[in-house]
Amino acid sequence: MSSYYPRTKDLTRTRKSVTDSPPSSPSPTDKNYRHERLSRYDSSGESATDKPLGRTSSYTRRETRLAALNRQEQDSTTKDYKKMYAEALHENERLKSRLQDSKQELVKIRSQLEKVTQRHDRISERSTVLESEKREKQALEKRVSDMEEELKILTELKSDNQRLKDENGALIRVISKLSK
Repeated sequence: MSSYYPRTKDLTRTRKSVTDSPPSSPSPTDKNYRHERLSRYDSSGESATDKPLGRTSSYTRRETRLAALNRQEQDSTTKDYKKMYAEALHENERLKSRLQDSKQELVKIRSQLEKVTQRHDRISERSTVLESEKREKQALEKRVSDMEEELKILTELKSDNQRLKDENGALIRVISKLSK
């Protein structure tokens, strides 16, 4: 079989040796060669030499379709990214407005809580004041009742003192009559 295809065998050997060698920096002639090879193809992927001859292989047509599909996918992904970005911006704005609403609601709730706390403090202060006032009132009532009792005792003592004075005066008269 090698006798039938001697040239092909040599070509594969040289290709292998080129591909097996470590990569090196491309020489200017390699760059020119690539540029010439790339310039032979237009954007559709068909060779410039194939067009005038009218030869389009199925491989070239397949490559053209794949390139077109890739471009469409790139365009759609670009559009999708733009759309996703716009949606993300919209969602971000919506969330920002919800955050602002939540902050405002939080401020309202805090002010209401502060008012309730102040009322509770006032009520507790009032209750403590009321309790202290009740204690004071009870203490005053007790003092008044004690003073009333003392007043009763004093009036009794005054009446007893007056009675004793009267008795003493009577005894003095009796003694003075007896001594005469």
